[in-house]
Order: sequence, then C-alpha cells, then structure tokens
Amino acid sequence: MSIDRFSAIAWDQLQVRHDQINLQLTTGVNDNNLRSELQKELFNLIGLLTAHKTLRDLQHSLQITQDQLSQTHDLDLVELFREEILDLTEKVKSAEAVLDDLLFPPDPLDSSDVFLEIRAGTGGQEAALFAYDLLRMYSNYALMKNWHVSIMSASQTDLKGYKEVVINITGKNVYGHLKRESGVHRVQRVPVTEASGRVHTSTVTVAVLPEMPETAQVEINPNDIRIDTFRASGAGGQHVNTTDSAIRITHIPSGIVVSCQDERSQHKNKAKALKALQSKLITEQLRERNEQARVQRNSLIGTGGRSEKVRTYNYPQNRVSDHQVNLTLNKLDIIMEGNLEELISALIQYDREVRRAEAAANIQKK
Repeated sequence: MSIDRFSAIAWDQLQVRHDQINLQLTTGVNDNNLRSELQKELFNLIGLLTAHKTLRDLQHSLQITQDQLSQTHDLDLVELFREEILDLTEKVKSAEAVLDDLLFPPDPLDSSDVFLEIRAGTGGQEAALFAYDLLRMYSNYALMKNWHVSIMSASQTDLKGYKEVVINITGKNVYGHLKRESGVHRVQRVPVTEASGRVHTSTVTVAVLPEMPETAQVEINPNDIRIDTFRASGAGGQHVNTTDSAIRITHIPSGIVVSCQDERSQHKNKAKALKALQSKLITEQLRERNEQARVQRNSLIGTGGRSEKVRTYNYPQNRVSDHQVNLTLNKLDIIMEGNLEELISALIQYDREVRRAEAAANIQKK
C-alpha cells in the first residue's frame, strides 16, 4: 500500500472527523474516559493532517519549479531551478517518510535494547570461528552507533571461536536496527583447519530478542526457576572472577536457560539474567498469541524465522548477499569490520514495506 492510494475523499473524511471531535470537545464532554479517548484521537488526526498538508505543499512547490525549469532558457535560472528541485525532492522524501510512519507506525519495541544470541551451527570449528567474526562485526557496528555492548555469557572453543555467545546491546533504537538479523547466516570460505584449500559452507544462527519494558513483564513463579551460581571465566566476562558471581537461571516449565557473567556482582548478574529470561518468555508468548496473524504475514513476506537463511557471506568473491531484500554487495571485507549501514538501511526500508503490506491486507479484510 502506498500513500497515493489514500484518495482525496479519504483525507476529506479525516478532516470531517477532526472537526467533529474538535466541536465535541469544545461543547463539553462529561465522561473523563471519553474525553481522554477523543483527545488522543484528535492528536493523531492533527499529526496526520498536518503531515499530509506538508507533503502536498512540497509536492506542489516541486511541480511548479519543474514547470518553471521546462519553460526557461536562462542558464542561470536553469541552474537555480535544478538546485531547488534537488532540495525539494529530498524534502518530499522526508515528508513521505514522516507521513508513512504516522500511517504505518513502526513496532513500539523498535526503541528497545536487545539480547543478541550467536550460535555456531553446521560446520564445527569453522562455524564457531565465524560466530566470533559475527560477534566482532556486530560489536564494531554498535560502537559506530554509540551503543554499549556487554557479553552476558559465552562458550569458546580451543581455536578461540564461539559455540555460543549472548550479548546485551543498549542504545538508541537498537531493536529497530537489528531485529531482521535473526536467522541463519551462511559463510562460504576456506577454513583455517582446511589443508587442501577447499571452500566449505558453514552456518551460524543469530537471534535478536528485544529487552521488554517494565509494563510488559510476565510474572515468574519463583518455584518455576532454578538459579545456579558458578565462577565466570574466559572471554565470557570482562574479567576472571575469584568468586562464584556468575548466574545461570533455568525456567523449568519451558526449559529456557539464560546466564550472565558480565558483572562482578552476583546480584547484578541475576538481575540481567532475569531480564533476558523475561524477554524470552514474552517473545514466546507473543509468538503463540499471534500465530494466526503470523501465518497471514508469512504469506506476504515469508517467515523470516530462525530456520531460514537470511544472509550469505562469500569470502572468495568478497561478496555479501542478504536474501530478505535480495541485496548483494561486493564489499565483504568492509562489512565484516562493522560497516553494516547499507544493509541495515535496506532492511529498515523492507520493514516499512512489510508494514504497508500488512495494513493493505487488513484493509482488504474489512
């Protein structure tokens, strides 16, 4: 669904509704709950109508400038009009994006911090080494975004790869940027353990879980969890503990296990591990609750689940291919240093298109 599909009649109807609510609030509403609901609706309508008018005004100015360009032969004016057209075109794109977000609001969890899990899949030691490479890639990207990264738990191999590693990333709109990293990441390269120089294919699984806000917390029965302490060691912590401060929590009904050894304090590790458990439990609840909606969404865009291959990293060809957006970049060396902006921007745009498709499907159902 595009903005152009909202006809002039639809916008007129929104204006009529705006005027009706404004009159109703002006003449007086005795019910406080109703007043609150009307004020909220009016606020949303004002935002929509204002953004729509801004876009239409910019489009009108752009059309006038283009007409002026086509009618002039003065070289100085031609250059002036061309510069103005470039400026107005960018302003139109920005205005479209603003209106787009109002019409198709992003996931409210996009502003959340995340727990990012990286696990070696098929490929043995090579998969574990690539898990290390992905950890470095995401850590560098987070550094570029001024986010903070802490390793919650890790299991290393003797070659310094990772069987699994869980990190906590905090900052501005972390989940919105990283949520489509979830899935199977495939690497094609010659492993360091390969003597004959043959290219092998290995896989690593990435899962990105939003850190849930306090208002979304689920109640965890203390009898449903088992808490174990152990001594943090190796790359999983920022230090090697001399006390059993690391925490492992097992949620017995679901079998979910989380651990944290990043902090020196056992209390802080427990609090962080409980946050990770909350995120996993709520994510699972949302999956079950929205199963029917998920099926409809999958018919539009595919599942995007962890079982699906989302990206391929081909080292011999210095190539990265993201299969969600059909984007191939011949700059693997740069991307592995954390320069993910081009990929992430394409995925954010893809997410915007998914919201449009879902809105269109919902409108058609009605």
